Amino acid sequence: MSWLSEKLAKKWFTAGQLHLIERLLREQGRKHVKAYVIAFAMMGVIAACTTFSAYIMKDIIDRIFVDRSIEAMWAIGGAIVTIYVTKGFATYGQAVVLTRVANNIVAEIQTRIFDKMLALDMAFYNRSHSTEFIARQAFISSAASGTLNMLITALGRDILTTIGLTFAMLQQDPVLALLAIVIMPGAIVGVRKLGHKAKKVMMTEFAGFQAILESLQETSQGIRVVKSYTLEPFMRERQLESIKSFEAAANKLARVQSRSSPLMETFAGIAIAAVVVYGGYRVIYSGAEPGNFFAFITALLLATEPAKRIARLQVDLATSLMGVQMLYEFLDLKEPEKEIPGTPELKVTQGRVEFQEVEFSYRAGESVLNKISFVAEPGETTALVGRSGGGKTTTMAMMLRFYEPTAGHILIDGQDICQHTRHSLRSQISYVGQDTFLFKGSVFENIAYGRPGASQEEVEAAARAAFAHDFIIGFERGYDSPVGEQGMQLSGGQRQRISIARAFLKNAPLILLDEATSALDTESERAVQEALKQLCAGRTTLVIAHRLSTVANAERICVIEGGRVIETGRQDDLLAKGGVYALLYRTQFESAALASIAEAAAE
Repeated sequence: MSWLSEKLAKKWFTAGQLHLIERLLREQGRKHVKAYVIAFAMMGVIAACTTFSAYIMKDIIDRIFVDRSIEAMWAIGGAIVTIYVTKGFATYGQAVVLTRVANNIVAEIQTRIFDKMLALDMAFYNRSHSTEFIARQAFISSAASGTLNMLITALGRDILTTIGLTFAMLQQDPVLALLAIVIMPGAIVGVRKLGHKAKKVMMTEFAGFQAILESLQETSQGIRVVKSYTLEPFMRERQLESIKSFEAAANKLARVQSRSSPLMETFAGIAIAAVVVYGGYRVIYSGAEPGNFFAFITALLLATEPAKRIARLQVDLATSLMGVQMLYEFLDLKEPEKEIPGTPELKVTQGRVEFQEVEFSYRAGESVLNKISFVAEPGETTALVGRSGGGKTTTMAMMLRFYEPTAGHILIDGQDICQHTRHSLRSQISYVGQDTFLFKGSVFENIAYGRPGASQEEVEAAARAAFAHDFIIGFERGYDSPVGEQGMQLSGGQRQRISIARAFLKNAPLILLDEATSALDTESERAVQEALKQLCAGRTTLVIAHRLSTVANAERICVIEGGRVIETGRQDDLLAKGGVYALLYRTQFESAALASIAEAAAE
């Protein structure tokens, strides 16, 4: 029997679909087996009640309408009420059980998708659009529960009901039953071929849905660029194309999924017509009992709906399993940032940072860091300067292990950071980047991300140190003021000072500043530079700066060009050498002087 079931399954589903179903049953079905057994039992009750509804039709015709029995009328009426009340409660029970299981599966998968996002490295995010995750959450997180519920419902409700009604038909009239059974499978075979086509259309629909999300997100986040460059017509046309593509795919999917209806209705009509003609002939000319015929025709009519759902099962599963396939393709991605059990934690004692001939490239054959070597001594500020594209920001990203070196070593107090957990490394670094990011929420919450659980007094102290307290209390709601999406309700300078306050609150022994004052005006920059002095005092600090005036007092300046350090020293020494740093300094000084002259002339 199991061999026969396996053969039927292989005819009905592809090898890939069977693998997905098997994995779903192994991962989720086994976990919720008790609930599914309860739901299955309730579906058995529903199938039995539906079958009894057909059986009782014989007594309705023969006992009430032919024999005219009052007692039978009341008894049958009571039986009908009992059947339908039982069926109603069983339907309610199985729906509640399946919904609770489905909600639990969706919640678990949404959690797994988010956990997977956190475990992926920066390289994945660099090549992926952020809307991909939104689309997965919205489009496929319910695919697993939907597929399992579809299978359970098909097995428990539709197949059991069809079997029960087929048995009822065989008991009433075996010849008529065989006639109906011979005609109906033709529809199922015809519908089976629609599954592959539905899967292809579903993939097109998902791509259209993702394109719509991409356009919405980019327009929302880049609205200033859109309006300043009068890109509204272009963005509207782009979104319209995505919407039309999605609409066309959705319509095509509806057509493919609905093609089973005319086929099934045609075969059902042929079967019912044949039964009516043959059964009527027997009642009229052979004296057969009309009750048997009406019971049979009732069973046949009741069986057509579950039979149609069974016939559509392959088409519906094909579209649902496509979502499951996409889900597992994402969940099966390697997790570069997943910590290996037993990996030691990094312990910072002095804070000495050393790059030893570190190499790295984002793409094969395009070297970004070329055997870069330098030392940042404990408690000192080391500045990384140079022309754009030289590798400064990448160097800082390597410190945070956003990427792994292809060669060389990065040491902190003699410990190779690649041999220790990322969490222990990053927990001892305060980072302020040039692209300040604020989360949705209040000013207080955004500063408190530096050390979750910090008190109001500690947050305010960090804000004062970053010279942010005064403008914060100037807001109507003070520290409870919302910052808006990505901090859009604040100015660039305000966002940057909140980011610096977050770094103050973290109070880590290593400081990374990537153009931390780039968004500030001259007065604010002077104040924050003073604050940064306090932040960096006694801590190892790596600073990236394009404005060389901000790193004049750094203990060490490393000039980076072509992915390597070409000059090292204090500012006075580097200026005396007359090399690349001196050229950069002179060029920047002359540009500033010209800007001042132009400004004075304008006044």
